[in-house]
Amino acid sequence: MDSVFNKWEITENEFTKIVGENPSLRGFVFGYVSEYKVRAYLEECAGITNIKKYDDHDRQTKGFLSFQYKGREFKAEVKSLQTNSVIQRAEGDWKGRFQCDASDKRNVILPNGHVVNTTCLTVGEFDIVAVSLFAFGDTWRFAFAKNEDLPHPNRRAKNVEVEDREYLIKSMIDITWPLQAPFTDNLYELLDTIP
Repeated sequence: MDSVFNKWEITENEFTKIVGENPSLRGFVFGYVSEYKVRAYLEECAGITNIKKYDDHDRQTKGFLSFQYKGREFKAEVKSLQTNSVIQRAEGDWKGRFQCDASDKRNVILPNGHVVNTTCLTVGEFDIVAVSLFAFGDTWRFAFAKNEDLPHPNRRAKNVEVEDREYLIKSMIDITWPLQAPFTDNLYELLDTIP
């Protein structure tokens, strides 16, 4: 495969400048780099097999990573920290946020029968979230949490009815390093708690 630098006739420095001058592009590219790094991490995990990515254009399983562990398929939603939210509180002590929603609004049918048009992801839509924590000190490490343990929208959430909140996942989620529940860096421990 020919390098994109050769194909597009740009240098590494030019590409770095383009990415640096366009924050939206930087976020977009970095999201895919994070996803690639999660896949590489999973490939090194003993007992995890059949790693694949669902088509970005499939609205039902859009962009999920899938893998097999102990005979079960798991779906993972990969997210990255929002760079402008990252704060280093002390040496080795970080806090930030990540956006945990779909890129587009779509209609979802909730267990209570309500149909909502939302970017919110839903409880049960995937098994785990894998969060790239690279912005916490420019080191590739990941945090994992079960879908069912992620927070729900609060009362200030726009266009979310009170009776629908328990079925939706909050769009912006706080995270720290060192990790605090529901997040862990021990993927096996987490997977073993999911029936």
